[in-house]
Amino acid sequence: MRLLALSGSLRARSSNGAVLRSALTFWDGPAATADIGALPHFNPDLDGEDATPPAPVAALRTAVASADALLVVSPEYAHGVPGALKNALDWLVSSGECVSKPVAVITASPSPAGGDHANAQLREVLRMMTGEVVTAACREIPAIGPKIDPTTERVTDEATLTDLGVALAHLAAAAAPLTP
Repeated sequence: MRLLALSGSLRARSSNGAVLRSALTFWDGPAATADIGALPHFNPDLDGEDATPPAPVAALRTAVASADALLVVSPEYAHGVPGALKNALDWLVSSGECVSKPVAVITASPSPAGGDHANAQLREVLRMMTGEVVTAACREIPAIGPKIDPTTERVTDEATLTDLGVALAHLAAAAAPLTP
């Protein structure tokens, strides 16, 4: 089963990047991370019936289409979804690659709420896109800072690692019946 991960943080050393990298170690199969930083701002004029989508958009759509499941890991900015991630999802709304695709949403934050606003918003957007949000695979990780080793840029907190493993197992189970 192929997994495609989307990170809501473009920072090279973000805590959500550490969560994503740590989560990917629990996936039993090929996994890749989409480069959403190269996407142009969403513009419906570039995506009409006769339009050829920009190359980074076409690459994202191809990667999503070829994945058996999606993992979205994101911080929360101002109680919302980071703009770069929302932009990537906007490019996928009308093209259909997310239809019935199992999706897990994991947010991590230094706050005690774990990015709950962004998590709820992402789930709603993905449901509207008719992605199959796997509730049992979604997580909100609070107080993320001390749970990460800055040297390895990986989660080291055992309880969080165990929970990530459980989340990825739920995502894999949702994707398994769809895999030929």
